Formats: sequence, C-alpha cells, structure tokens
Amino acid sequence: MRIKRSVSSQKKRRKVLEEAKGYRGNRKARKRDFRRLWITRINAGARLNGLSYNEFMHGLKEANIELNRKMLAEMAVNEPQAFAAIVSRAKEALGAG
Repeated sequence: MRIKRSVSSQKKRRKVLEEAKGYRGNRKARKRDFRRLWITRINAGARLNGLSYNEFMHGLKEANIELNRKMLAEMAVNEPQAFAAIVSRAKEALGAG
C-alpha cells in the first residue's frame, strides 16, 4: 500500500513558511539599527576626548586594539575613564603613525 503525503507535507511546509514570514528582514534591520546606535555612542565618546569616530577607529587599528563596536559603545556609556584610556592609546598610535 502506498501512502501519499502531499496534503500533510504541504500543510507542514505552509505552516513553517507562515511562521518565518518577514523574520529574516526584521533580524537584518535590527542588526543595522544596533550598529548605528553603537557607532553614535562611540562617536560621542570619542568627540568628548578630542577625536572623531573615523580617527578613533583608525587609531585603534594602528594600535592593534581589537574591540568590537558593541563593547566600545558599552564602555563609552558605562565606563568613561576606561574609554578615555583607550582613546588616548588610539591618539598615541595616530601620532606615532
């Protein structure tokens, strides 16, 4: 005897697609929004310490400091002294380079 699965498999596929509808676009937009927020916070913190965002990021690269934007933004908001120390290291790297 042969079992035909067309109805049940289509129902299952339709259910999964309905649940996933629009999910991927929302996740990507959320990533974009958070990245923009982090960059804004880093820029504000860097400008308080005398650098623009792009100068600061370039200085970090020159100083071989590998911190992601999420951590830098968190430090800029919650630990301004530590962030200021990182900015000064970036300034030194820019001056040496």
